[in-house]
Parts: sequence; structure tokens; C-alpha cells
Amino acid sequence: MSFKKTILKSGLRIITVPQEGTKTLTVLVLAATGSKYEAKNISGGSHLLEHMLFKGTEKRPSQLAIFEPLDAVGGIYNAFTGEEYTGFWAKTDSKHQDLALDVISDIYLNSKLEKRELEKEKGVVIEEMNMYYDQPSSYAQNLWDKLLYGDQPAGWGIIGTKESVLGISRGQLKNYISSQYTAKNTVVCLAGDISNNSVVINKIKKYFESIKDAEPFEKLKVKEFQEKPGCIIQERKTDQTHFCLGVRSFDLFSPKKYALEIISAVLGGMMSSRLFIKIREKLGMAYYIHTINSDFTDTGYLVTQAGVDNSRVEKAILAVAEEYKKIATEKVPEKELQKAKDNLIGKMNLHLESSDSQATFYAMQEILEKEILTPKQIQDKISEVSSSEILKVANEIFKPEKLNLSLIGPFNNKEDFIKLLKF
Repeated sequence: MSFKKTILKSGLRIITVPQEGTKTLTVLVLAATGSKYEAKNISGGSHLLEHMLFKGTEKRPSQLAIFEPLDAVGGIYNAFTGEEYTGFWAKTDSKHQDLALDVISDIYLNSKLEKRELEKEKGVVIEEMNMYYDQPSSYAQNLWDKLLYGDQPAGWGIIGTKESVLGISRGQLKNYISSQYTAKNTVVCLAGDISNNSVVINKIKKYFESIKDAEPFEKLKVKEFQEKPGCIIQERKTDQTHFCLGVRSFDLFSPKKYALEIISAVLGGMMSSRLFIKIREKLGMAYYIHTINSDFTDTGYLVTQAGVDNSRVEKAILAVAEEYKKIATEKVPEKELQKAKDNLIGKMNLHLESSDSQATFYAMQEILEKEILTPKQIQDKISEVSSSEILKVANEIFKPEKLNLSLIGPFNNKEDFIKLLKF
């Protein structure tokens, strides 16, 4: 399996990924823009715009006219917004390639953004906010971002606030599209059952021939500074306390990111990981607990999240901190290290079986890093990480003064929790 990257004169990047053994095809369009590119008065605008692109075009004047043709062939479709990207995709039987390309290119390039629909969709987004707020396990992550990054785009949250979303105008969204949904800022990826690569590329040229050729604006670089442990609490009368405990790490251009992925897997990336066995199986303190490493173009973090009984939250926090200290001071045994590597490689192989995952894998690298590594190249880098490198990276990030804790539960004195943030 191999991919091909084509750059048109306009700057539009096309990635094609032929895949054997599938009858499906995925069309994915990614824009290199997201919530980190927003001014405060349009915070949440990228996400609101993602919703609005499904509300109608001149050719397909309603949501039904967009949804129904894809539904009629059993297609699946959706969109997503991140801090540094926004994506629109459709997956169909490969014989409906033209339909998928036509629909996705149409909404990306020709959405009407009608004022009446905009006002209705603001209500939908606010209900989405309410849903996340009512799920403390999700909202603890919002608090985590706010704690780490404060009053800057990285700390405002992808979805914005009720006030910012209600204040966004149609003109602001149109200006945002004009500057950000441009040829140089867009990647179109087709993955799956592709029989003739040159034919596919010519089709993409046709469907995207009207894309604007403008220079997109850049986001502000995230500002980071920390000298002592950080803590943020949202007091709520809950039966469970949900917390995120972690540290700042490195951006996705750092060669240390592969060691970080292994550290994350060892700590809480598997059901046989250290924290899962300790917190859930041995101590019986949590139903869910997991550790992730998230990296962006200019920042990154490693965090463990769990939900525990209110009376046991201090014990759980100390138990997580204890495992952070252990991995920063003791080499991971070779057998455990190999298990983590095999886990990451195995998950990647399983994940990449579908055409939509293939499209995301290749297009996301291009949009964020402007360089694409194959699965084999990434797996080789994971395999090369040594226990000494794990120890060095863990020792660099897991220090008491770098710890951060976001928490939702029936508490109001953050000083009590800051005292726990030690090794």
C-alpha cells in the first residue's frame, strides 16, 4: 500500500491512498484551521461553521438535500473540529465515488450560511454545550485546557461560550471561510478502493476548481509558563469526583513524542496498564481511568483522567502521582516496554483497516506537519525507543512543580489538593 501526494498550482494538496481488500471509499477534506485560530469574539466559530456547512448550498438548498442522497446509498458522513483543523468527510461504496466527492466539495465550497439557519444552529450548539456540561467526565477536560492555557485560544475550548457563539454573525463566518477555507490551507484525501489514480486526481481538480486562492492567516503561538503546581476546581454536588492529573509535555514535532506515547501506554493506555490495574483492579476506586498524550503544533500534554468516589479522591490522586514518580525514577522493564510497543503498533494496524481511518491518518499528518510518515516508518520509530530514553523523558516531565489538576466535585478549597501534588 502506498500513498501519492499531488500539489496543484493553486496550492491545493491532494492525497490518494489506494487500499486493497475493501469496497469502500472515503472522501475527506481538511482545512488547516480550528479553535486556536479564533479571536475571542468569535470563539467557537470554527465549530459553529462546521455545523453550518450541512445546512444548504445553492445546488442542495436544504439539509435533507445534502443528507438524503448519501443515505440512499448507505453512506456515512460527518464533520469534526479541533484546535488546529476542521474536517468534512463521506464514506460510501466505491462505486458512489462521484456522489461523495460532489457532496463534500459542494458543502465545503458553496454553503449559503443563511441567517435564519445560523440563528437556529446557534441553539443546537448551545444544547451541545449543555450536554457536555452535564457530563463531568467530559467537562473536566475543558477545565484542564483552561488551567493549562488560561485566557488565550488554547484555553477557551473548541466549542466556545454561549455568549461568544450567540454573538457570531453571518459576515464573520463568511470572512472566516474566505481567509481559511482556501486552496493553500486545504487537503483533499481519497482513501480506499481506487482503481485509477490519475482519474481520481482529475476528478478532484474538477470538483475543487472554484476553491479560493488566498493567503490564510496564522494562529498566535500558545504562551506557556509554569513554576509551581496548578489546580482548578469546579464545585458541584456530584456522587463522583472527576479529575485530570498530568503535565505539560512536547509538541508533535518533538522526537520525544514516541517515548511519550509509550509512557502513556504503560501508565494508562491498556487494561493491563499500571494505573488501570492499580486504581481499578487492586483498589477498586474507579470504573474508568486512562492516560493519553496529546500533541499539537506548538504544545502538548500528558494527562490521566478518572472518576472516583468523593471520599477517595485524595487517595486516587496520590496513587496516580506515585506512578508518575515511579516511571520517572525506575526503568520500565524490557518485557513491559515491549508490551507497550506491541500494543501501540497493534492498535495502529487494527485502526488502519478502514478507508476512513486511512484518510485521517495521511491527511492529518499533512495538514499539521506537512510531512507524511507511513505506518511502517512510525512503527519503526516506536520500536527504536529504549528504556533509557523512556526514563529520561519521564524524568523531564514528571516533576512536582509541573503537575496540574483539574477537578469537578463537591470541593472548594484548591489548596487542599495542591498539597497533594508532590512526589
